[in-house]
Amino acid sequence: MFRLTSDYATAGDQQQAIDKLVDQIQSGQERCVLLGVTGSGKTFAMANIIQILQMPTLILSHNKTLARQLWQEMSELFPENAVEYFVSYYDYYQPEAYLPKRDLYIDKELQMNERIEQERFSTVASLVSRPDVIAVGTVSTIYGLNPPEVFQDRHLQLHVGQKIQPREAVAELVELQYRRVSGDLSRGDIRLRGEVLDIWMPSRDDPIRVRFGWDGVERLQVCEAVSWEPLDDIEEAWIHPREFYMTDEDRFATALENIEEELEERASWFESKGRDLEAHRIEQRTKFDLEMLRELGSCKGVENYSRHFDGRDVGDRPYCLLDFFSTNAESFQGDKNRYLVIMDESHVTLPQVGGMYSGDLARKKNLVEHGFRLPCAYDNRPLRIDEFQDLIPQMLYVSATPGEREFRHLAEVTGQEIPRQLLHVPSRGGAGTKDTEKREGSGSIETVINSIDGIAQMEIRPTGLLDPNIEVRTTEGQVQDLLSEINRRIERDERVLVTVLTIKFAEEVSEYLQEVGIKAHYLHSEIDTLERSEIIKALRLGHIDVIVGINLLREGLDIPEVSLVAIFDAAAQGFLRNERSLLQTIGRAARNSEGNVILYADTISPAMEGAIRQTLERRKRQQEHNEKHGITPETIRKSLPTLGEESSDLLAGVAGKGVKGGRRLVAKKQGKKDINTFVKKFDLGTGSWSSSDSVLEHISQPEYDMFDAMGESPDSELDQNDRVISRLEKEMKAAASRLDFERAALIRDRITELREATN
Repeated sequence: MFRLTSDYATAGDQQQAIDKLVDQIQSGQERCVLLGVTGSGKTFAMANIIQILQMPTLILSHNKTLARQLWQEMSELFPENAVEYFVSYYDYYQPEAYLPKRDLYIDKELQMNERIEQERFSTVASLVSRPDVIAVGTVSTIYGLNPPEVFQDRHLQLHVGQKIQPREAVAELVELQYRRVSGDLSRGDIRLRGEVLDIWMPSRDDPIRVRFGWDGVERLQVCEAVSWEPLDDIEEAWIHPREFYMTDEDRFATALENIEEELEERASWFESKGRDLEAHRIEQRTKFDLEMLRELGSCKGVENYSRHFDGRDVGDRPYCLLDFFSTNAESFQGDKNRYLVIMDESHVTLPQVGGMYSGDLARKKNLVEHGFRLPCAYDNRPLRIDEFQDLIPQMLYVSATPGEREFRHLAEVTGQEIPRQLLHVPSRGGAGTKDTEKREGSGSIETVINSIDGIAQMEIRPTGLLDPNIEVRTTEGQVQDLLSEINRRIERDERVLVTVLTIKFAEEVSEYLQEVGIKAHYLHSEIDTLERSEIIKALRLGHIDVIVGINLLREGLDIPEVSLVAIFDAAAQGFLRNERSLLQTIGRAARNSEGNVILYADTISPAMEGAIRQTLERRKRQQEHNEKHGITPETIRKSLPTLGEESSDLLAGVAGKGVKGGRRLVAKKQGKKDINTFVKKFDLGTGSWSSSDSVLEHISQPEYDMFDAMGESPDSELDQNDRVISRLEKEMKAAASRLDFERAALIRDRITELREATN
């Protein structure tokens, strides 16, 4: 089922750690800890564990950038399996809120990332259709989804080789409210002619043609809307309902009745307290939502009524991605608990998971208490940390610097005595209570590690790479000093990471470097998810020499071309400069044989002292190992990425793999994205920037062929061009007749380009 593909085998102390963890998991141990120094091959160890255990696996990360990197690495290691990406699809999200002190209501605003929406759908589709799923996600996995059975009931899965008859497919599509016609097809229609079924989903510009044979589905094609010429062959398609929101009629009616009953109770409660304004407010808002639900089947903020539509009781946890893993394990493994969760960089991810519920509750409390939402809004929430821990049968904590919660949790599940230094930490991985309010005893991270048995450790790098050299330099003239160091790295075709404390300072340093001719860019949380990945790819390719960041340039970022990491304000107090954070940031230079770290500070903080001491001790151990085994340190070799490689799948509406490994259609074809964004040349480092906010337009890269939406080459023969132009003209007129003028204009421009090419 899971088949690891790699040109290299385990080395160093990887195998002993893998064997230890596999033994623990197979013996039923609920929580395990892997401590692996930067560059020791933790991702490769995780992949080996998955292959040995043959269990569907969810890998959790604390940010989208690292999750994307893990997804890319796992996709390369498991090319025959379904490796999926599940993160929040919001590029910008301002939640609904109310500030009582200012009497200020803030409406919900959001900007969705269409590509990530497709990949989320692909993750769920894989979990309900195939056993070999590895999903890489963030805390988005603990937020509400429809139940697994509802997802399957409301979508029709069609794939090549499926044993289904045409009339059976038509019957299921009619249940999804598609309209059967015999003549011309429009959105939301289906047409069956002999053994050919045509389906036009409302969300797509191009219909789908399904060809049936004696044994079921023989071929799936995306076709041009006018001429019906094939545009693309796909292996699997998920057909969504004709209406955007669809549920069982009886359940829908029951949900509306329950909402009305809750409204009456809440309005009466406000009136009994003499709060007529709140009573009027909740009545007006909820009645408007009910009217929209009856007329359109949905309303703004419909997720706040999810408890009623799901049929859950008050206080019941929402369904989430973990339920899909449980269903997958029960369907394909015969045991709903036979799946694994790996929490990468657990020292950050675990506290993050624990904090989601509290933040959501604080915001919802104001909305409910002041009549903006019914109390059922409380149940549209992320999982609590206790629900999260109870839901996961087995979990592996992975980090170069595991946190105190992970160490205590391991000691608890293995029946060990809890070290005094961990009594102030909540039990059960944050889900329980503390024994003391303050830390007892003293000692560094190493002291705690040595007091607990069962920790799998990887402290030797198979590449022989040493921990980087560390220098501490004064803050006076730090930017000029950094500039000279950057120029030395550029001469050697190496890259640089710079970490600062604020977004503003990151942008200022980046702007200064650009003005003096350095190809630099900033990287922080306000940048689009996929654009962050493109920036990192551009750094590896050499289109960018320096990235200036804040908290994103730490855990797990794997860029072997980086030989220098510069840390500004290294002696500052706080989360971004504590011992764990410094160790993680220093580790970014540990994948290059020439790795160096410069700490800019005027004093040596305790965190700096601890991080430097641990780095030097690890460097000494690695050096001894290299001398003993005759290893010469070499920079890690990784294949270079391709910029904009996700663009064609975004435009085509495909993501993930079908049941047999082919392309899966999951969403609408994105006609509003301009592919020129991904291929536009730009002279980085000159201080002159385009007016667009897109980061991708700020990155120069090799020329690519212009994406041809109709599948024809711009260098075709004259008669071929004529046929394409004729077909495009028909499609342009069809688009205009549908009032889709933006698409018509794009096709018109393409026609002009083709005509100019033939003259």
